Amino acid sequence: MTYITRVTAAAGALLTAAGLLAAAPAQAAPRSTFPLTDNWLYLTVARGETLAGDKHGTLLLCDPLPLGYARAAEACAELEAARGDIARIAQKKVFCPMIFAPVTVHAHGQWNGQPVDYQETYSSKCVMEARTGAVFAVDR
Repeated sequence: MTYITRVTAAAGALLTAAGLLAAAPAQAAPRSTFPLTDNWLYLTVARGETLAGDKHGTLLLCDPLPLGYARAAEACAELEAARGDIARIAQKKVFCPMIFAPVTVHAHGQWNGQPVDYQETYSSKCVMEARTGAVFAVDR
């Protein structure tokens, strides 16, 4: 019973706070504080040959500091070197097992003010990382 009372009290406090925020006039944030800069991508990684399978995604922000997942700084550096074109990222020389476990990736967003829309299916996660570097090496 105590748990329900605490939850009810917390919900009431949240509703009160939301009501106070709604009463204040809304103002647009200045461009400099808006979280999406010119270099951002929403990344999706899915098991299988389509994006309909088991998937997860994350937002990669590269300016002013790389944010989004553990290898964000590495991904931003690779994208900067490729001028935002994922297909131009330097391929790694690795040996991948010949096990067919397809992975489909999708990236959309913008880089230096230009739209980015990239989708590709790779035969395995190893091949994906060899061809796209840290860009799609998102945490699971």
